[in-house]
Amino acid sequence: MAIHDYTARVVWTGNLGAGTESYGGYDRTWNVETAGKPVIQCSNDPLLGGDPTMHNPEDMLVAALSACHMLWFLHLASNAGINVLGYSDDPLVVGESEMSGASRFLRATLRPLIVLAEGSDEAKADAVHSQIHKVCFIARSVNFPVEIDARYRIGA
Repeated sequence: MAIHDYTARVVWTGNLGAGTESYGGYDRTWNVETAGKPVIQCSNDPLLGGDPTMHNPEDMLVAALSACHMLWFLHLASNAGINVLGYSDDPLVVGESEMSGASRFLRATLRPLIVLAEGSDEAKADAVHSQIHKVCFIARSVNFPVEIDARYRIGA
């Protein structure tokens, strides 16, 4: 078994001059800085007053879950002799917030549209999805169910 370390630097950028002296006196913005990569400017969820033009932690978790699934799908499809020409996903993650403000994700549905080469077997491609949750770093780490509702198109 191999152990992997992942790092990022999170830097709060929302001090408007008085720090957190008052609840409304600071922005909920920050940067994600990873060495050698572009900075990601972030804010909290727009439902909580965040900037809707910036990524929030929920966006990033949804994107990470979807991207991990996609990368494993491409890998396992290639191993199975399935030629994937295109892949896009519009995942839907459902969350709940309690009156106290505590919140959590309840479930996710990945909804990839996968373009397969002419002559591909959609059933064989569909079977690949069931293997991914055994290996995907992100899917194996979340504590909510993740379902797959894949759609296929043949040809470019």
